[in-house]
Amino acid sequence: MNFLTQPLGALLKIIFDVIGNYGIAIIVFTVLVKLAMVPLTMKQTKSMKKMQEIQPMIKELQEQHKDDKEQMNIKVMELYKEYNVSPFGGCLPLLIQFPIIIGLFTVLREPMDYGFTLEVIQAGFLWIPNLAEADPWILPLLAGLTTYLSSISMAATGNKKDPTQVIMKYFFPIMIFWWGRSFPAGLTLYWVISNLFQAGQQIVINKPYLKQREGSS
Repeated sequence: MNFLTQPLGALLKIIFDVIGNYGIAIIVFTVLVKLAMVPLTMKQTKSMKKMQEIQPMIKELQEQHKDDKEQMNIKVMELYKEYNVSPFGGCLPLLIQFPIIIGLFTVLREPMDYGFTLEVIQAGFLWIPNLAEADPWILPLLAGLTTYLSSISMAATGNKKDPTQVIMKYFFPIMIFWWGRSFPAGLTLYWVISNLFQAGQQIVINKPYLKQREGSS
């Protein structure tokens, strides 16, 4: 994981050296990394939308060939080819982003390993007296609320009855709130800013799909 954490840690340190405030450096760092991942997010979203569009046709093929699994698989693969869709198209960008997210967590959980002094990471920011220690309530609440907001924006054009989306929408924000009460405040601050960016980005990406849905209804 060092091949990711070292460059990320160096980037955070450069931003801090320019700005001189650890809290603001985390915010700028988060936005820059999220901007770099925008193409992956857009590719993932487009692939998921394509899969949603052809789902009715896939179900129809499954019904037609329910007694012949081999023929059903052949027909489904032909459908994928016809519409230029890969069943794994939405997974690859996510798999690429996942180690980056883990790298970010590693850097912000142990910033002293990447050139920061204890004095710097113990600095206060806004109402937070110490970014190296957990904020017991406000930041965790913001982390949970922004996680919920991000889940809503991601589910805006999906299947609202999907049990996975229901879990993500309600359970994940509660879990993030609980974790946030033990994470260093700097790490929880990253999560809040990341969620706000993600929600805004998803709203922009979803706009054409929502207009298309309204036009066809």
